Amino acid sequence: MKKRQNVTIKGTKDGIVLHLDDSCSYHELKKELDEKLSANQTTQAERQLTPVKVDVGNRYLDDAQREEIKDLIRQKKNLVVDAIESNVVLKADVDKLKAENEVVTVARIVRSGQVLEVPGDLLLIGDVNPGGTVIAGGNIFIMGSLKGIAHAGVLGNEKAVITASSMQPSQLRISDCLNRSPDKAQNNEKREMECAYIDDNHQIIVDRLQVLINLRPNLTRLEGGH
Repeated sequence: MKKRQNVTIKGTKDGIVLHLDDSCSYHELKKELDEKLSANQTTQAERQLTPVKVDVGNRYLDDAQREEIKDLIRQKKNLVVDAIESNVVLKADVDKLKAENEVVTVARIVRSGQVLEVPGDLLLIGDVNPGGTVIAGGNIFIMGSLKGIAHAGVLGNEKAVITASSMQPSQLRISDCLNRSPDKAQNNEKREMECAYIDDNHQIIVDRLQVLINLRPNLTRLEGGH
């Protein structure tokens, strides 16, 4: 039975293309890459460097693994890494996605004129005073009074929600949807936590916190948790 090739070397007019299989283990891949590059080394005393493009398919390589692959190739005669290409999102995109899904916890009071902004979800342990602003790429959870401006889903996430122990905002925004403060003054502060979300009519609705259990089940990330 013919052994499966995890590394394929192809010559092009621009240099060499290394196709690295994405289904084998990283250890196997490194071992075969080393062996094949060693076997294909030229014996000519050439000074000219050969550019190498590495295609890793659907494999994700972290920074350390990328450097290992580059170092392994550089050790071979006259080879220089031109690029490492992957069908998987770039690390910068992974970091951005991770940040957008991260909950940032902040314990402070956001005072008038201050702006607190995070890329993902915000958990604020404190109040947002009139004139203060909180902005999040995801959800906003306020363990205190919201009397200023809150803008959730700032990057276009219409499923984002805003919750507060005392919901008395001067302005609520979710994605591109805007809801200004109610006309009637709320003299008596509510002690029940409330939430704001975009309904099917693209309007921001303020309701009891409990409605989110059914409206936004994905807020619960613990598997099997109800």
